[in-house]
Parts: sequence; structure tokens; C-alpha cells
Amino acid sequence: MTEKPGTILVVDDTPTKRYILGSWLRRAGHDVVEATCGEEALRLVRAISPDSVILDVRLPDIDGYEVCERIKADPLTTAIPVIQISAHAIAVTDRAHGLYRGADAYMAEPIEPEEFIATVQAALRYYRARQRAERMAKRLSELTNVTLQMSASTTFDKLLRVAVEGASQILDRRAGALAVALDGRVRRYAAIEPGGMSRGLGAPDDSLDKVTAATLGTSAGTAEFTMARDEWLGIIPDTDVVSGITAVVSRTRSERPAVVLGVDRSEALDSDELDILKQLGQALALAVDALRAYAEEHMIALTLQRSFLPSHIPPTPGLELALRYEPATDNVEVGGDFYEVMRLGDRLLVGIGDVQGHSLHAATVMAELRHALRALVVEEQDLGRLMGRLNDVLRRYHPSMTATVCLLLIDVASGVVEVANAGHIPPIIVADGKAHYHDWGNLLIGAAPEEYRVDRLRLPGNGALLMFTDGLIEDRDVPLDQSLEVVRRIAESFDRDLEVFCDRLIAHFGAREDDVAVVALRRTG
Repeated sequence: MTEKPGTILVVDDTPTKRYILGSWLRRAGHDVVEATCGEEALRLVRAISPDSVILDVRLPDIDGYEVCERIKADPLTTAIPVIQISAHAIAVTDRAHGLYRGADAYMAEPIEPEEFIATVQAALRYYRARQRAERMAKRLSELTNVTLQMSASTTFDKLLRVAVEGASQILDRRAGALAVALDGRVRRYAAIEPGGMSRGLGAPDDSLDKVTAATLGTSAGTAEFTMARDEWLGIIPDTDVVSGITAVVSRTRSERPAVVLGVDRSEALDSDELDILKQLGQALALAVDALRAYAEEHMIALTLQRSFLPSHIPPTPGLELALRYEPATDNVEVGGDFYEVMRLGDRLLVGIGDVQGHSLHAATVMAELRHALRALVVEEQDLGRLMGRLNDVLRRYHPSMTATVCLLLIDVASGVVEVANAGHIPPIIVADGKAHYHDWGNLLIGAAPEEYRVDRLRLPGNGALLMFTDGLIEDRDVPLDQSLEVVRRIAESFDRDLEVFCDRLIAHFGAREDDVAVVALRRTG
């Protein structure tokens, strides 16, 4: 096996020896650079990073042992093979000393040309194998990092940007990608320069179908392909590739849209580079599918959650009412937050609650409590007994679950409000520009037998009440009391329009990690 020629640095203070060694190396096809002393050799090693160093042991300034040791001590040059040569230090101890201090080989003169060239070739073979291994290890590390970033991407644009910029950085050439976005349109991202930033671009609607039809057809899997520039221009007319592309098209299932990830074919990819491109293409396909599934599941969950909430709020003369339900921003599973509003003759029943957990089971329990409340209130309008019946329902049918519930029964004409609270955040009462929390109530429902007290208060004309679930105010780094006080201060400046007030309240706390329900009401008489 003949190793590809390289650049060899020959270090010797004797012109005749430099000439002889250099002529042997040149006849073997290598480029030769010469140095006459140790310091000059160290400067050239750092400047040109040769493929190998032929180093005489005896030099006029510093000996070859130290030169070798310094080459091996520098992280930038440590892998360069050093072959030491000597006509004087030829004893076994001399050769062992040279090897101990870093030499990759040690040759005693006189040297046969064939043995010398074979030793150089062997050193080059080792050096280049190490280079390939280190380059591959670096690329695999970068591949792992890019794959993790793709998996963590929460938007389609970020996902494509990470994939394209990652491929461009790892393979050191311009890259691009095609995929069907969540809105059903084909999106394209392209790296501006090798290893640089990327930009989002439009693409013909049939571009991805053309590529897929010519490669995968209707099958799932991953396929590689190359296209000349003119052929690629027929698919993407505004492309700016120089000499065609090498790309992979990947699809996880036959019924799913495929993705394409490719690089400029200015130089052919070796087998390792092509494997990395395939792995990136497969990771991109999986990440696109996961993001699409997440979006679909989130929409289904949100639709399901909203179907559990009241579809109609009865108009009540003399009372303004605004309601909000905001799902958690990053949670696919439905939660147990709910509100309820029912007319009971001249009075209005308003409820808010939160079943523990985030799951379909929590949402189901929430729906059962709402329906139980609507059924029980037909015959029982004493809030204390009503809350006790809800407690019995939860403890009997879902003994492992708990929920917080607050019920208000409002006589709109007189402003008298009855309050029964089972472990929920107390309602805020607003009157004459001042706001305060009502008293904390009894134990939450589902935990134990409990007798629930009923408080009575009077809400004056233009007085207001605010109820909300804990998702509005819970932050990991903020004490609960501090957040409760923030809501109280905001409630002191109720807007004339309750819808505007609810929007302002929710916007103040921003995106939430938990679902949020808000009920705001105000007497107008």
C-alpha cells in the first residue's frame, strides 16, 4: 500500500545529508522543506504544519531530543510524526532515549533508501489515520450536538435553521433544506456561506414532490442523490449553487411528507461525510414529524379542553361578565382548570376550579365535576351542602384525585353574594377603587369529609369580583404571596371594559407553564 505524498520537513545542519535525504523523498513524490537548526525547525513546524519531520539528533543550537519533545508538547503539532536520525547516537540507549522523549521512529545511519522511505510512508499512514479519526470524532460530536438542538427546536423555522447551519458547519460547505411547514407550504433554508448563518426562502410548491418522486417514490426511508446545477435549477429556479448538489431525501412513513437536506457538490463527499449527511437528514425527518405531531396533539388537546367549558354564557341584566381560559404554552396534555356560569332564577351561580394534574384523566374528572355541579344545583342551592356533595362525588368515584373549587351565588338586584370556597385562591373584591381578598375557605374537595361554610357579602353598585386559578401566578422563582399582591394591585384599576382588563391581567404575567382560568364580573346597577 503506497501512501499519498506529503510535505516533509528535513532538519539537519549538514548540507550533504539534507540533500541526500531530500532527494530520496522527492523521488518518492514528497514535497521537502529544509531547516538547519532546532529553532528554525520549530518555527517551520508551527508555520507549515508538515506531514512528518525528519530530525537529526545533533543540532548546533538545541538537540533533536528537545526539539522533538517541544513538537509533541504543543497541542497543535503533537500528532505530527517525528523520525529521528543519527550517525553518532546509535546505541540502544540512544534509540530508547529518543523514543521515550516522543519520537515515532529512530533510525541509525547508515540508512538504506528503501527502508527510509518505507519508514516515512508508515509514519504518514499513522498520522493520516489519526487525523481522520480525530476529524471523525469531532464531526460525530458536532452531529450529536446538532441532533440534540434539532430535537429541542420548538418552531419549524428554528428546526430548519439548526439543520442547515449544522450541516454546513460539520461538512464545511454551503447547505440547504426543503421541508413542508406546519401550514402545508414548502419552506427552504440555505446557508449563506460554509459554516455561516442561514436564511429562510420560498420554494415552488411542487419542488419537494419532484425530488421525492425521482428518489424515494412513495416509499419511506432515506435515499442519497446528486444533481447537476442545471438539473437543480429546473426544480429550484432561483438557486445559487455553483456546481450541483449532493443531498439526501428522508421520510419516516410513506404517507408523510419527505425532507431534503443537501450540500454544494464543489468537492465530492467521502463515505464518512455522506454517512453524516444521511444521519442529519434522518434526524431532520424525525424532528419535523415530532414537531408536526406536537402541534396536532396540542390543537386536539386545546379543542378537547375548550369542549369541556361552557359553550354559552347567559346574559344577566345588571351584571357584566368576562371569562378567559388560556392553555399552558408548552403542555400538550389537557389540564383540569374550569369555570361555570349558570342562571338560577334571579340569581347567578359562578364557579371556578382546578383539578390536580395535567392529563386526559384530569380533564375528564373536571368535566364530571362540572356536570355534577349542574345536576346537583337543580335541587340543592345551599352552597355549603352543594360543595359537600361535590366532595362526596370526587371521593367516591375518584378517590386519588383532589380539586380546588370556589362557588359564588349572586343576587344581582341586591348585590348579596354567597361564597363557598374549597381550598381555592379567594376571590378579590373590588369596591371604591380598593381591592382585597376574601377570607380563605375550607379544605379542598376530594381530601377528606368536610363541612363547608358559606360567607355572605354585599357587592355595591359598580363593585367587582375577580376569580382565577393558580396557573396565572405560579412561578418557580417568585413567592406566591408576592404574585397574589401583584394581582390585587392590578385589580384596583379595573378597566371600564372587562375584556380589556382580562387581556391586560393575562399579558402582565406572560406565557404560563400551567393552564389559566379567569372570571371577572362587575355590577352595573
